[in-house]
Amino acid sequence: MGLFTSINIAATGMSAERLRTDVISDNIANASTTRTQEGGAFKKSTVVLAPVSDAHPQWRSPFTPGDLDNGPGKGVKVLEIKKDTEMGRLVYDPSHPDAIKSGPNQGYVEYPNVNIVEEMVNLISASRAYEANATVINGAKDMFSAALQIGQ
Repeated sequence: MGLFTSINIAATGMSAERLRTDVISDNIANASTTRTQEGGAFKKSTVVLAPVSDAHPQWRSPFTPGDLDNGPGKGVKVLEIKKDTEMGRLVYDPSHPDAIKSGPNQGYVEYPNVNIVEEMVNLISASRAYEANATVINGAKDMFSAALQIGQ
């Protein structure tokens, strides 16, 4: 394991959490958008994350959990930004320019499927995860600094 491995792993986490924050902010900003360029109401987005595993780990430990067959890992990566396909809430407003013109839902307006409370909880979660990764980086810096002081 290299000297800067912990910093690199925490940096991948910070990058992923920053993207999550951006996507959540976009969801909140469009919580009342009834018309998009693609047509229809805005659909919320979700960031899908996956671990980056190391196929050839440099070390083994008898204390490594058995489900980590490929070693401890190298951080996290973004697999995709997925659009939710669930229909949003319908509000009856036949005078609205985006009201459905025909069919069983005639006169209803589809609003985005964004739950502001849920998005705020996700935003806090992303913010705390970002802070935790920043703490890891600062801790690694402090350890490296202390190690250099010992050598003097």
